[in-house]
Amino acid sequence: MRTEVATLGEFGLIDHLTRNFEIKNASTVLGVGDDAAVIDHFGRQTVITTDLLVEGIHFDLSYTPLKHLGYKSIIVNLSDIYAMNAQPTQVTVSIAFSNRFSVESLDELYEGIYAACERYGVDLAGGDTSSSGKGLIISVTAIGEVAPDKFVRRSTAQAGDLICVSGDLGGAFLGLTLMEREKKIFLENPEIQPDLENEDYIIGRLLKPEARKDIIAFFEETNIVPTSMMDISDGLSSEVLHLTRESALGCVIHEEKIPVHDDARKAAFKFGLDPTVCALNGGEDYELIFTLKQEDHDKIVLNEQISVVGYMTEADLGCKLLTRGGNTHPITAQGWNAFQ
Repeated sequence: MRTEVATLGEFGLIDHLTRNFEIKNASTVLGVGDDAAVIDHFGRQTVITTDLLVEGIHFDLSYTPLKHLGYKSIIVNLSDIYAMNAQPTQVTVSIAFSNRFSVESLDELYEGIYAACERYGVDLAGGDTSSSGKGLIISVTAIGEVAPDKFVRRSTAQAGDLICVSGDLGGAFLGLTLMEREKKIFLENPEIQPDLENEDYIIGRLLKPEARKDIIAFFEETNIVPTSMMDISDGLSSEVLHLTRESALGCVIHEEKIPVHDDARKAAFKFGLDPTVCALNGGEDYELIFTLKQEDHDKIVLNEQISVVGYMTEADLGCKLLTRGGNTHPITAQGWNAFQ
């Protein structure tokens, strides 16, 4: 069964897609339903970020289920809020879609949006819908709150600070490599079924990433305030260069310290790729990269989700990768570039 969007109209569609959302945060005074949302953060500072996902650029619906896409569209914005050491509280979601999308397909997209909002305790506070000449466009704005002295910037690291990352890196890029390979094979021969056996981990890293709410909670529990931080959406090499440039510093990254999951490492070898290169230059991991004062090292040493991968140096020393063999190479940004 297919229900055409035109049978509901714009406001009917919005009512239909948002009918099951319930307010969870006291700061949400008014959510979906009025001309604008009303938010009161009770003296805490407001953090706002926005992200645009465009079909054919940021996602491929030939292998991305709409429910997963809805979930991921929320996660990529919540990750930016957490990267400021803040707590997300509201999102707005705007979509533009062509006439190939039915009400049922948009329901599937919003199931994923709803699931992410539920998991992370955020409210859908508004949005918009529009027609698109071709494909699907998703714009999400996330709003969060933070105590006035606790937000973290990219530009405040110091020489000698430890460089840390959460989780492991390179998995999402390898998931993309796998899905693109299988798509190519299918287009050449539709009789051949996709070979995805034993690749659940890297596929999950691509299609259903998670934001690191747990790391921000850990900081609060242990009274840690990173000296700088951002999320890893464009690859470790790109992000560490952002931190060094913004903080006017150099760095040393130890190859042997870069965390790569065993399943990702196996996949890399199977594809003839270097796992370190995948971790440095792959995107969409949505882990956190942050710097800490050296005296905070003892606070993180028992947290298995945090790896110390290097340290900040004076700017004139440059940004270097120290390989397992003891050689040094300049770090270059080879991660995702939206305009290439």
